[in-house]
Amino acid sequence: MSQHTVKSYDEELAHLTNIIARMGGMAEAQFSSALQSLARRDSELASRVVAGDARIDELEQEVQQFTVRMLALRQPVASDLRHVVAALKISSEIERIGDYAANVAKRALVLNHLPAVSPVGAVLHLAHLVQEILKDVLDAYIERDVEKAVAVWNRDEEVDDMYTGLFRELLTYMMEDPRTITACSHLMFMAKNIERIGDHATNIAEVLHFVVVGTTIKGARPKGNAVATE
Repeated sequence: MSQHTVKSYDEELAHLTNIIARMGGMAEAQFSSALQSLARRDSELASRVVAGDARIDELEQEVQQFTVRMLALRQPVASDLRHVVAALKISSEIERIGDYAANVAKRALVLNHLPAVSPVGAVLHLAHLVQEILKDVLDAYIERDVEKAVAVWNRDEEVDDMYTGLFRELLTYMMEDPRTITACSHLMFMAKNIERIGDHATNIAEVLHFVVVGTTIKGARPKGNAVATE
């Protein structure tokens, strides 16, 4: 990013990027902790994840207030305007990721009081893929790496396909053993939340491409045969 005549303007743009980076780091940590609470049946950790969601919400409000101030006082144009507007969009995407991580933790709190079921491992497998994608897109934002952002965008189909396979596996598991219906139903909702985190990571990749290049990514977003559960 080119430097401006007014040094404080560059500092404000850098501050905006730093807030987004903090939000992203917190969302990553929240998601990781939610998954650990599921894998370890750790209700205390799950409760901390639920409580911690408020801090991400606070940072989103900080981004909104800061960007409104910049738009009013600096009246940015061209790439600067894309940077500021993108911060608004990306902070909203990260806030939703935090919400979905909290939802996973809430389901974990319920599952911890039910008998363990083996499909938990498959849900964690999907989650680890989405964790990779989330990390890559947040790194791409900090580095302004368009190629990495496009790679994230292209992996959306991989998430969809894995989610669809998991959905079918859970249905089969419930049909074979009706005693697992309650636990597997919670796992289905967890899997959908995780798949949605992947969608929001892909949205960030699209916004980043627009910030750096000035155009949207060409072509339709690759989509697998995702099963609708909403």
